[in-house]
Parts: sequence; structure tokens; C-alpha cells
Amino acid sequence: MSEDLTGKRLGHYKIDGVLGRGGMSVMYRATDVRLGRKVALKVMGEHITGDAEFRERFVDEARNTSAIDHANIVPLYDFGEVDGMLFIAMRLVDGSDLASLIKDGPISPKRTLELLSQISEALDMLHERGLVHLDLKPANVLVTSRESVHEHVYLADFGLTRRGATGHRTSSGDFLGSPTYAAPEHLRGEPVDGRTDQYALACMLFACLTGRPPFQGQVQEVIQGHLAAEPPPATSLVVLPAAIDEVLRRGMAKKADQRFSNCQDLVSAARAALGQAAGDAPPQPRSVVPMPGPQPVQYPPSQPIPAQGYRPPYPQQQPPRPLPPPGNDPVRLRPPMPAGSSSFATTSSSSSTKWIVLTLVGVALVLIIVVFVVMATSIGGSGSTDTTSTTSETSSYNSNDLPTTVPTGD
Repeated sequence: MSEDLTGKRLGHYKIDGVLGRGGMSVMYRATDVRLGRKVALKVMGEHITGDAEFRERFVDEARNTSAIDHANIVPLYDFGEVDGMLFIAMRLVDGSDLASLIKDGPISPKRTLELLSQISEALDMLHERGLVHLDLKPANVLVTSRESVHEHVYLADFGLTRRGATGHRTSSGDFLGSPTYAAPEHLRGEPVDGRTDQYALACMLFACLTGRPPFQGQVQEVIQGHLAAEPPPATSLVVLPAAIDEVLRRGMAKKADQRFSNCQDLVSAARAALGQAAGDAPPQPRSVVPMPGPQPVQYPPSQPIPAQGYRPPYPQQQPPRPLPPPGNDPVRLRPPMPAGSSSFATTSSSSSTKWIVLTLVGVALVLIIVVFVVMATSIGGSGSTDTTSTTSETSSYNSNDLPTTVPTGD
């Protein structure tokens, strides 16, 4: 982190305090001791002073800012280097930024159109010169009421501003900018032009009218929202004419050729869509209507509620919940059962009767078989007895009948 230079001198600038810190620089409130005026002094961070690429980008910011002469672009006073530290001195705007104005909720449609109309003019002039801001967000929109009767807006921070379609990423391919308001082509590293800033302006229009950016959550969730999701309708969050949703949808179209031709056309379309609703009061939040639950049965006074046999009516069946939207992880769903599977089998009285008859027939057949086996066994037993007696009779003999001598061959 860069050293705090408060109380020190940088050239002929006396550092009075810190206004803000960024990834590449620190913004200080300082005093130009030569002229005696207060300035905003942007000093390149010490941690990147040795990085040639970021030094070149810092110099480009000074050149681009000084080359743009517009009432709604913060004027550049000075640019230089002291002890290896690059700095840019610019007008110190006495006021606030748009991020602070909408942090507690939406601002009125009338005020929104007045502020963003000034920004749209500055952006279109920037685009006509072939430049793209690439870091348009509420924190870079400075608002002051000290310079005119009405609020005056300055577009600041041209550190990412590039000419043409190149140079909006580092040499290593890193994304530069705030993903909260970044167009899809910017996030993908594709060619950019004025319509890229218009997408960011549409996101800012959404934030001013609703009090929140179109996509919220972790960084990856926000990026995926810009790349693939439709923003929520503004009318689902606050009370506004329905026509504004189409203006925001077109301004935040995923494809650049489907957006408005320039930033002023976007603001003009928003003004026409809001119509009479573009008043001084902030839009009211859209109230959530609760789902109706089961209602008690009302009986007329002459008809008493029955004491017995009364059953309260079934509550109204709620519609089935929709499936959650597909996320990064696949959702496994059970496949439907085929029509011929057991889950679709039905039973009836006729099928039960058939099973009973088949069971009785089976039992009868078993009994008949058992009877035949028993009878066959009985008949077989009787035959064995007779055979034994016959055998005994046949095998009996009288030993007196046997010859006592054996004849010889003589």
C-alpha cells in the first residue's frame, strides 16, 4: 500500500489529506502554494511506480484528460513527476459523488435525468473523438451545487480511457475496471466502443431509479449476470411506469448493436418513458403482496355451524414451485418413469379375484397329487408282502429229500 503523504510536500503542492484510494493511485486534497488554490492531486501508487505499463497508462490519462475540453469533464491543471512519483493536479470539486447520493436508496427520476443527461453529453463528445471511458460508475461522477443554480456534474477518472478498440486490458490479459457496471464485451476482452460506455450508463440509470445496481452478489455472480442474465425489471423493485423496463433492457442489451445509437438517445428514451412520473420524489419501493392463504368458511347468521360431522375445507392448493434457475453446477433430476413400469401399475377387484382363483386351483392340484402319492405308496406296500411270502414258500425245502450220496462216473 502506498505511503500516506498527508502533511508532506510534492513539488509545489502541500498535501492536506486523503480524498480516496484506488488500485493504481491515491487522491489527495492539496494546496498549490504558488497560486494559493485547492486542487485534487492524484498520485501514482508507489507499489507500481516501477511498472512501465502502468506508468504509460498514467501518462495517457493525463494526456486524454487535458485534450478534452467539456463543461462536464473535470479540468486538468498540471502533470509532472517528483522523486519518481507521477502526479496529476485537477480541479477540486466541492460536493459529493453519485455513489454517495444513492447509497441509501433511489433518487427522484427528475434528478436522475438531470444528472445523467450531463454525463451523456460528455460521453458522446468523448466517443466522437474515438475515446472510450471504460470505468463509468457512480463513484466517478462528481456532483456539486456550488458552481451554478442547478447541480453540476463532472465526469472524472480517465485512467482506463483508451482510443479505439484496443488497450482496455493489461499485457497479461487482466481485466481493468469495475465489474459492477461493465459491459459484456468489456468483461470478455472483446473490442469496445462508445456503446460499451452506454451499457454502463444504463446500469447507472437502473441504480439511480432503484437504489441498487442491476446485478448483485459475489464478483463472479455479478460477472455472470452481465454475461448471461437479464436484469430484473426496475418496476419489480420500485413503482415506475412499465415503459422504463424496455429502455433499460435495450440500454443493457448483451449485444452492442441492439443498444441505442448514443448515450443521449438513451437518456431521451428514459425521459419519454418516465413521462409525468419524472417528479421530485424518489420512487416508492414496490410492496410485496402476500400469497392468499385458506380463508375461514363464513356462515350466514341464520345457519349455525354444525356441531358434528363438520370438516373444515381443504386449503387452496398452491401452484407447484418452479425449478431453480440453472447455475454453474448441474442439477440432477430423477428421470420420468416409463408408462409400463410398476410405478404406473394399478390394481382392481377383478385382478384380485383372479389371483384368489389361481391360488385355490393350485392348492387343489397339490392335494390331488398328495392323494395319488399316498395311494401309490399303499399299493406298493401290499405287493411287497405277497412277494415275501411267495419267496418264503418257494425257498422252503425238506432236508430229508436231498440225496445222501453223489453218483460217480463208474
